[in-house]
Amino acid sequence: MPFAEKFLFVPPPVEVGGRRVKRYHVTADPDGIAPDVEKAAYALLPDLLPEPDGTPPASFSVLHRGGDDGAYLNTYSWVWDNVLHCAIAVAGQPSLGCPDRDPTHFVRLEKPWIGCVWELPPLAHERDAWVRHMLAPDRPDLDAYVADSLPEGTTGGTRA
Repeated sequence: MPFAEKFLFVPPPVEVGGRRVKRYHVTADPDGIAPDVEKAAYALLPDLLPEPDGTPPASFSVLHRGGDDGAYLNTYSWVWDNVLHCAIAVAGQPSLGCPDRDPTHFVRLEKPWIGCVWELPPLAHERDAWVRHMLAPDRPDLDAYVADSLPEGTTGGTRA
């Protein structure tokens, strides 16, 4: 099967453990990610966030529903002023340590991976947004950073 971009949805940010978390959803389903998968993924979100270190408390996540039973929650948090901390949870992939094929049964992924081709587009945007709103101005603007998300469409940048 040839490569195809997936849909990119941008739900509103949430606050978790004192961090403001921007959210992206990636799926081949034009209706989005099923509510039960979303609920199960975000229940694990607090466990994927690092301890505060003085960096403005901001993170972003990419919830990806694979084309099979897999579901992935990649969580990236700004630490040490300009470094991304990455923690990932996965469901429905026994080959990645999941106990079953249930896409709502998330476990922490211990591999040193940062994301697949469909999960990576938000990284470039978030890097530029962090520089634009937090590092380049005389005064960092966390509200502006949180409001600056990649537009909905597809992982390739246009609506399918």
